[in-house]
Amino acid sequence: MDTATHKRAAARTAPSVRPLIDRVSEYLPPDSVRLVEEAYAFAAEAHAGQMRLTGDPYIVHPLDAAMTVAGLQLDGAAVAAALLHDVQEDCGVPNQALAKRFGPEVAKLVDGATKLEKIAWLAPGERPGDKALQAENLRKMFLAMAEDIRVVIIKLADRLHNMRTLDAKPPEKRLRTAQETMEIYAPLANRLGIWQLKWELEDLAFRYLDPERYRQIAKLIQSKRAVRERYVAQVERILSEELEKQGVEAEVKGRAKHIYSIAQKADKYAAEHKGFEQIYDLLALRVVVNTVSDCYNALGVVHGLWHPMPGQFDDYIASPKESLYQSLHTTVMSIGARPLEVQIRTHDMHQLAEYGVAAHWRYKEGGRDGSGRRDIRYEERMSWLRQLLEWQRDMSQAEEFVESVKTDLFRDQVFVYTPKGEIKEMPAGATPIDFAYRVHTELGHKCVGAKVNARLVPLNYQLKTGDVVEIVGGKSSRGPSRDWLNPNLGYVKTNHSREKIRQWFKRQEREENIERGREIIDKELRRIGLSLGECQDEVLKIFKYETLDDFLAALGYGGVTSAHIPARLAPLIHKDEEPELPATQGPQPRIYSSTVQVLGTGDLLTQIARCCNPVPGDRIIGYVTRSRGVTIHREDCYNVLHEDEKERLVDVEWGRSGQMYPVAVHIEAWDRVGLLRDVSTMIADEKVNMVGVRTQENGDRTVSVFLTLETTGIQQLTRLMTKLEAVRGIIAVTRQIDSRRAAAADGR
Repeated sequence: MDTATHKRAAARTAPSVRPLIDRVSEYLPPDSVRLVEEAYAFAAEAHAGQMRLTGDPYIVHPLDAAMTVAGLQLDGAAVAAALLHDVQEDCGVPNQALAKRFGPEVAKLVDGATKLEKIAWLAPGERPGDKALQAENLRKMFLAMAEDIRVVIIKLADRLHNMRTLDAKPPEKRLRTAQETMEIYAPLANRLGIWQLKWELEDLAFRYLDPERYRQIAKLIQSKRAVRERYVAQVERILSEELEKQGVEAEVKGRAKHIYSIAQKADKYAAEHKGFEQIYDLLALRVVVNTVSDCYNALGVVHGLWHPMPGQFDDYIASPKESLYQSLHTTVMSIGARPLEVQIRTHDMHQLAEYGVAAHWRYKEGGRDGSGRRDIRYEERMSWLRQLLEWQRDMSQAEEFVESVKTDLFRDQVFVYTPKGEIKEMPAGATPIDFAYRVHTELGHKCVGAKVNARLVPLNYQLKTGDVVEIVGGKSSRGPSRDWLNPNLGYVKTNHSREKIRQWFKRQEREENIERGREIIDKELRRIGLSLGECQDEVLKIFKYETLDDFLAALGYGGVTSAHIPARLAPLIHKDEEPELPATQGPQPRIYSSTVQVLGTGDLLTQIARCCNPVPGDRIIGYVTRSRGVTIHREDCYNVLHEDEKERLVDVEWGRSGQMYPVAVHIEAWDRVGLLRDVSTMIADEKVNMVGVRTQENGDRTVSVFLTLETTGIQQLTRLMTKLEAVRGIIAVTRQIDSRRAAAADGR
């Protein structure tokens, strides 16, 4: 078939543009509708003969993206640009030609979308979650948003259709694309307040990231669909009739939670030992009324009909979310003693909730409403973007900017008050120190204490919505504490605060930072049996510093976090040296079965090796025993390294598990009254179980304490060891690994 014939065949199978034209005709003037028609004709011709991996004509993709943009009721230029967003890159159409044909506004949007299209968040072979490659790309994304938000909305629409057709991609590409979507695009849609894009992006990404769990939840929902629909119709009718009796004009409609939001809720409930059936808001009614006063009147009607459930009411009208979302949320015990969530909002609030920033952006007026006044609500919604660009200038490294975006902007928010009644928006989990730095950098530097609701609280207290926060400042600016940068202590949760603290230490004397850094690295290396002299070159290579002084200075002012050192340097452990252990061992830890996946095989019996006691977070390998299934060892275990039958070693990885794992810990401390009591109290405070303890006097007024602890994994263990080091009199805390136990103990 020649090229012309192929193009004609593709054109015959091309989808109709009629649904798009019908949609834009509902809200755009005739001139803009004609612009959209011309853009479609141009795109269809440019993409003629091109096919997608799904087997569809390529024009299906830009047409779907344009339908999404039109569904958000953006202007004609944005819809036209969505239709044309691939012609510049994929068809070689110069941007100047687009400007001449469709005007400079459309050409500029297409050019912006083309530049964003070239962003590769994760390189082939790179693990999802790595930050280095994403850094500059995130900067470009937000700079594009600052210039014209429509560019990013077109990109979101483009990503949505790609996710809808992701099955056509190879498995590795599917996983990378889904990870990008979950980490970047869905949170971005949420931050822009575009709910209808957020939930679909999340569900589609979840389907590929955790397909088994996705199917499980979808099956649970589907199994009760008919019953649920009858129930929702019944409560819709009851509430509508009661609102009408009370003179409240309202639209009442039922809805079900989306799959990913149910999964998140199920995780939260599982941590509280609650079942799937106890999730309150799988069912919801949405009540849309005319005025704010009608919202509260409708709330009274709902609470008059059904008993409200304690602690299940949120007033997002008085305290809007970070995206300016407003609604009243209440959960009531409805008919049949079934929990039912009810959301109440006005028509304007509903528009903002569904369309987000697109609902009140007036492009032709340059960001002004129809009367020519500035669109204040739009500016409020985008204030976080201006804040982000300001932070960008302060960030010394691009990776810190990425972390700031993910931790400070793409997380749930809490709203707290200054003593003067000003509202401050903070990420969930933020502390008084984070609050102080959000108010003013110098206030953060001077912070020595905090009051929440007129009561003194620890500086690692997690703020809650409605808290009134007062920072107690010192008379002199002694500066922040280095402990604030230790993530295991929980003093600082936002990257914005961490960066301000790092900058303060960086301005201090370089020699002081070098000396402090040397103390930190020496202590961390002692934990894993190394010294700086024997591995200096490897350390500099791993952390990418040219000179030792530069590395030590960065460690001293917090540019390198001490909590990450053990994991990064673990490969440097001398595997051929056996650790010195006390002659007498403490209680034998119990053998635990764990959720471990043996790669390439079906279900096999697994057990934790007693010689090295790996915990989630450790690199592990399996050993096929003769009679007891697969034993799970650390990769650097002495027995594994000296195994003669290498063919019995199999690849394994940690799976989902809420189990406890035994770990041996050695504490060296000055002997004193109350030492064991203080150690036990700290362990109990961290909710770690102590199943064995033995002490040994060393003869130099020091004592060794050997503990067997049950932990959930390496993160909990590292946090506990850091806090134990702060107990008075403790010299060192190390993890004890008995690699010399007989291999027979593990069933070889």
